[in-house]
Amino acid sequence: MAPDELLARVPTRLLIGGGWEEASGAAEFAVTDPATGEPLLSIADASPEDGMRALDAAVDAQEAWAATSPRERADILRRAYDLIQERADEFALLMTLEMGKPLAEARGEVAYGSSFLRWFSEEAVRISGRYGSNPEGTGHMLVSQRPVGPCFFITPWNFPLAMATRKIAPALAAGCTVVIKPAELTPLTTLYFAQLLIEAGLPAGVVNVVTTTNSAAVSAPIIADDRLRKLSFTGSTGVGKKLIAQAAENVLRVSMELGGNAPFVVFEDADLDAAVEGALAAKFRNIGQACTAANRFLVHSSIADDFANRVTERVDAMSVGNGLNEGVRIGPLINAAAVEKADSLVRDAVDRGAEVRVGGHAVDRAGTFYAPTVLTGIQPGSRILAEEIFGPVLAIATFDTEEQAVQLANATEYGLVSYVYTKDLARGHRMIDRLESGMMGLNVGVLSNAAAPFGGVRQSGMGREGGTEGIHEYLSTKYTLIPAN
Repeated sequence: MAPDELLARVPTRLLIGGGWEEASGAAEFAVTDPATGEPLLSIADASPEDGMRALDAAVDAQEAWAATSPRERADILRRAYDLIQERADEFALLMTLEMGKPLAEARGEVAYGSSFLRWFSEEAVRISGRYGSNPEGTGHMLVSQRPVGPCFFITPWNFPLAMATRKIAPALAAGCTVVIKPAELTPLTTLYFAQLLIEAGLPAGVVNVVTTTNSAAVSAPIIADDRLRKLSFTGSTGVGKKLIAQAAENVLRVSMELGGNAPFVVFEDADLDAAVEGALAAKFRNIGQACTAANRFLVHSSIADDFANRVTERVDAMSVGNGLNEGVRIGPLINAAAVEKADSLVRDAVDRGAEVRVGGHAVDRAGTFYAPTVLTGIQPGSRILAEEIFGPVLAIATFDTEEQAVQLANATEYGLVSYVYTKDLARGHRMIDRLESGMMGLNVGVLSNAAAPFGGVRQSGMGREGGTEGIHEYLSTKYTLIPAN
């Protein structure tokens, strides 16, 4: 399908109570292609009043949706999954247009993002409780699970489909209604997905979408409303802390998937071929714009030069360009600010003594491109060791002992994911125990899966998305005592 033909099919208004509505005052904003800098579509720019209308719709639909049978909820999610498979190329193209990732990676996100619909369609019918006598024999204990209630989701720009499905699917499976506010940089995929949910048979008001350029103003009254019962956010730790503070006023259930600073540790006994492949996947997937992206490459000093030479050769061969072109590995960063951040981190590292092996500069062409980069000799105190890069920059530091590797890996306030390469099984188990992260890839560079619990520790957030754990974020446990006589 041609881009213009696809864009003509994308809704451009707010989804409220099952209908597509104009924003207050018919306000709009443009969504831009980062590969060209050209506008794609103008869509509704919601006001705080629009956001509250969306919450009203979710509250009105909550009781009926909670009473819907688990099988019916499951069937709707499964139909949505099947529809996405039929339109996989359309969703991939749309994500490449608005976010910039290469088509091959966009197709991968379609597979990953849609898998949450399939997974939670299966989990919807497995919500369970328990029944039994109390220890005293005076009564029977009934423990049941009930939907939390209306939810508010704030999603980021880097995975436009997966971030929506990873939150919406378990909420719907549990019997919760939703208001979702996608990132203003990449809202088109969420709008297109919401339209698909309607086609799959989702009742009016169960999912509502508000797009806006004023996230704080629209979100604040929704979070402050005592009818809202759940807040889920994926984004920066700084914003997450503010949202947690707002949510505390009404003691909302919260899920927070926040910043990361993932260490990628390569021990001297590692399979170097596998480590290089894992490094490239962990770093350059999504152009480095992933919270799970490896941020700090900690390589044993005895193999650091060999590792650096191998990754440099591979990175030097990476094609940079518009993600619509087959063969492109590195598309644009999301905007000019992202380019400037990556470049400032590289400049700081070089000023402190690091060496640029390849790249290290913005690409002089239309759009917001940064050359895939390899840095070696990263020195202590470099900002690139402390800040999330969110760009195609692979920065290598060295260590000499296992103890030093652990200390360097844990030297961060974050704890989302870590990666370790070693052939020593005992050492691998020690790393599982000692590295402070919610997830770990042992001899693998990509680990996300709908069947696995995704989330971090420390300032990387709280709660889990995906897996059998994911649906429990949207359920409340109720205990009832029934007299024995």
